[in-house]
Amino acid sequence: MARDLHFWRRRQPVMDQSLEFVCNICSTTNVADRMAIQREANTCSACGSILRWRSIIAALSTTLYGSSRTLADIPPDRSIRGFGMSDWDGYASRLSLAYSYQNTFYDEPPRFDVMAPVAPEDVGTFDFIISSDVLEHVAPPYEQALSTLRTLLGPGGVLVISVPMTSADCTVEHYPELHDYAIAKLKDEYILVNRTSDGDLQAFDDLVFHGGPGATLEMRVFSATELMDRLVAAGFDRVAPFDGEVPEHGIIWNEPCSFPIIARVPD
Repeated sequence: MARDLHFWRRRQPVMDQSLEFVCNICSTTNVADRMAIQREANTCSACGSILRWRSIIAALSTTLYGSSRTLADIPPDRSIRGFGMSDWDGYASRLSLAYSYQNTFYDEPPRFDVMAPVAPEDVGTFDFIISSDVLEHVAPPYEQALSTLRTLLGPGGVLVISVPMTSADCTVEHYPELHDYAIAKLKDEYILVNRTSDGDLQAFDDLVFHGGPGATLEMRVFSATELMDRLVAAGFDRVAPFDGEVPEHGIIWNEPCSFPIIARVPD
């Protein structure tokens, strides 16, 4: 699938290092050093939003309304059905005021297992789904998760997804033969023990966790181009990176591949 890969270009240095922006989540005006705006750095002085969360909301509002809006400027429309996967409460609570939106979690109610079959009554239920830094934690094959998300969305539905990714050609799977596994603590270190489908026993150390051990184990680092190809294979179209800068909402890209991806379901 041919794509415009302009998002790999190196950003040009900006002489003025100060950026004034309105947080598109809480509407607070901020002044920040441009270089301080990183994917996971808290850069809103009021709600503590990070670049990733603001870019998710910018991608969603641009897809729904044609431009990046603050959540306060979105007109409530309960006919729009939204679904979140462990969304940050700072924007989840506001989305629930604007839409018929529900947030779900991996390890607490309301639980959602993105690798499980979709119940018939849930097929094509949602107009948008947000999956922000979740799919790097699911067991392989992650393509099953993409299929589940495609099944949940109705015609014209939108998936806004972010994951840790690079410009490499291929996704790096840390545990490609994962089958029957558990995480155990050995003294002060966590290890992963796996029995492959062929019965071989494997053990891995130097595990990478995001935010703590357990369900947050990093299973892979995505290739941006491979992920977009897999989204197309799962039945999405108009798959594209949301890599345009929206400085008025504190969205500038100082790190490569830190942007979300938008994928649509055919009408």
